Amino acid sequence: MRILPALIAAVAASLPAQQRTLSPQLQSVVSVNAPVVALEHVRLVDGTGAPAKDHQTIVIEGELIKAVGPTGQVTIPQGAQVIDLSGHTVFPGIIGLHDHMYYSTPGLPGAGMKIMLYSYPRLFLSAGVTTIRTAGSVDSYRELNLKKAIDDGTAIGPELVVTGPYLQGPVDGPGGMHALSGPDDARRMVRYWADEGVTWFKAYTTISRAELGAAIDEAHKRGVKVTAHLCSVGFREAVALGIDNLEHGLLTNSEYNSAKEPDKCPSGNSAVYAALDINSPDVQRTFQEMVKKNVAMTSTLAVYETGSPSRVPFDQRVLDALFPAAREAVARYYESGKTASDSLQRHNFKKAMEFERAFVKAGGLLAAGADPCCVSAIAGYADQRNFELLVEAGFTPEQAIQIMTLNGAKVLGKADLLGSIVVGKQADLVVVRGDFTRQPVDIRNVVTVFRKGLGYDSAKLTASVAGQVGLR
Repeated sequence: MRILPALIAAVAASLPAQQRTLSPQLQSVVSVNAPVVALEHVRLVDGTGAPAKDHQTIVIEGELIKAVGPTGQVTIPQGAQVIDLSGHTVFPGIIGLHDHMYYSTPGLPGAGMKIMLYSYPRLFLSAGVTTIRTAGSVDSYRELNLKKAIDDGTAIGPELVVTGPYLQGPVDGPGGMHALSGPDDARRMVRYWADEGVTWFKAYTTISRAELGAAIDEAHKRGVKVTAHLCSVGFREAVALGIDNLEHGLLTNSEYNSAKEPDKCPSGNSAVYAALDINSPDVQRTFQEMVKKNVAMTSTLAVYETGSPSRVPFDQRVLDALFPAAREAVARYYESGKTASDSLQRHNFKKAMEFERAFVKAGGLLAAGADPCCVSAIAGYADQRNFELLVEAGFTPEQAIQIMTLNGAKVLGKADLLGSIVVGKQADLVVVRGDFTRQPVDIRNVVTVFRKGLGYDSAKLTASVAGQVGLR
């Protein structure tokens, strides 16, 4: 007699959780591996945007959240490992919607888009990033293989949502991306990589409307989705073509440039952004069309801040993570900020913040990612910087966490499992020392990161990649 899968799942859920057998790699960095864990006296930011709550208890059983409520009112199962977290804040694991597995060292020849399959997964996890979408891949096969190893427990890292290779139009000179030859070529790429297991694609700056439309149509036939970092195509054009997500926000939307020609990336966008009225009917129309078609936007403030070096805060952790040549290059970049003439860039960066606030006010779904591609924007730490910048942009700390957690889960179609601290969801949680709702920089004080109920020691993860970013 055939037993229904739902019945099997129900029986499994009713069995007591067991301590898990870990691979040597995981054993070296996991600090909490108990069948049942109770986190007591935490300040809870649950990912829904609700105000933080003090003196809360979270019970984790196996991979799931079993109970959440005021300390003293939540029943703690006998034999649970109880951890007193007075003075700590807990929030859901960060979902990085625009994260990469590569890093380009500034100023070093031959260092462009070098894949980081060892340092980045560990650094993401150490900083509280428990799920990432690799929004543009330079080696989708290696990312798919890494995903399998992480899922199998033989490698360390966040859950990976792997994108296919960039869908790009013509470019000058040789590069690392395939240049599409037309709509049929776009369909061919989507079919091939969807069959190989990727679930998202990212279109890039010089793609044509015809190629983008063909890619979106083919992707949707295969049950996968498309996002884009645009320039040759405007946001409203992409929305009309059926795109699912748009990356970066204002500073990649060329549709407000009156000199723009169809299917071409215009020059002079910086001046256009500087003069743009975010409350203008033209901008509001963009928001209205995105909201109507349920097109989310991904905030990547941390990487765009690097264009204004005078406002980028020095972060010793970044230098400690980089290999020596990269460390020297980024140290020079930090130093350059002291004398940088970047007032236009600073102005436009503030305008990008206003754009995101206005999008949310108009009813848009805003998520976040770090684009840890280069300079001081590296895995994990740039995601934390995003939080600080979202708060600076005018969101409450609780709203910023929601953008970085539950909203990302909604974009990925995983909100029933991830993104908030709710009974029955996966136990992906971040424990930080301090209270980032009062002092945003406390988001950096990560102590333990729970992924599927296993508690990873942030300090050990960080130490394991010291001096490695830029190398591997």
